[in-house]
Amino acid sequence: MDVPMAKHLENEHIPFPVLIGDIGGTNARFWILTDVYAAPREFPTVRTADFETIDQAIQECILDKSSVQPRSAILAVAGPIKSDEIPLTNCDWVIRPKGMIEQLGFEDVLVVNDFEAQALAAASLAENDREAIGELSQTTLGSRVVLGPGTGLGVGGLVYSQHIWIPVPGEGGHVDIGPRSKRDYEIFPHIETIEGRISGEQIICGRGIVHLYKAICVADGKSPEWSDPADITAHGLSGSDPVCVETLELLATYLGRLAGDLALIFMARGGVFLSGGISQKIIPALKLPAFRAAFEDKAPHSALMKTIPTFVVTHPQAALAGLAAYARTPASYGVSHDGRRWRR
Repeated sequence: MDVPMAKHLENEHIPFPVLIGDIGGTNARFWILTDVYAAPREFPTVRTADFETIDQAIQECILDKSSVQPRSAILAVAGPIKSDEIPLTNCDWVIRPKGMIEQLGFEDVLVVNDFEAQALAAASLAENDREAIGELSQTTLGSRVVLGPGTGLGVGGLVYSQHIWIPVPGEGGHVDIGPRSKRDYEIFPHIETIEGRISGEQIICGRGIVHLYKAICVADGKSPEWSDPADITAHGLSGSDPVCVETLELLATYLGRLAGDLALIFMARGGVFLSGGISQKIIPALKLPAFRAAFEDKAPHSALMKTIPTFVVTHPQAALAGLAAYARTPASYGVSHDGRRWRR
């Protein structure tokens, strides 16, 4: 028994220095960890549209700017990992780990789902890196859920078993979402669909804010004034535009409904964590009654839902922090390497 366990732990080890990266549809963020204990070296955010390939971005923005050359890389990507070529969901980049080993000098590359990294963060972040939504402010070691509206809508699960945290990647942002209230039935016929479907991502993300705003305008016979999610959000938070105010209220409601559904699926007694920049920006809207009311309205289990806490992750680089926690103490986490790790 001792030999297989030692071999297992050896296989889990990621050699330092480690480049860790959070690769989103719009931005890519990188840190280098020189060893287990050192604070990460941070680099400026990279706009994915500014570089033809991820290899070019890493070479010019990281490797050319650092005297520390990483031996390995752990990358969190927005999209499923199925082969040696990994296309991103909302970006033209394709990640080719074998090419990175040959061209960039890495000896070890591990690729995980971006919300797997967010789930790792939910397991490891300090209390001051989150803000409670609702009266509950404490967590337990029970299962957790992470979801975050950004360029798309990411979803991840986190299971605590055998004294380790096991992140569960998925594509939960693409589940169907439908009307429920009278107001929903007025608005939903005007929401843009994908092949006839309205998924969570169609209304709970950056472009989803615009879809929702425009649908409200059409339903009420008004001409849209705004086309940028940042403008809609700003006017909604300030209260200067009634349609924008309703857009944020409905966004909070639909996010609360989906978060509650996922909490039931995972029996997430350890809490639901809302990640990403949009969640951070709309904290005032999420703290209004609509979000928790929608989250808890899950008869016959409303009493159970009242016991599940909800948080906004406020750490500015949560995914990188989650990856860093894993790189430092991999034995604390059950991260699968099958089909996702390449070595020289």
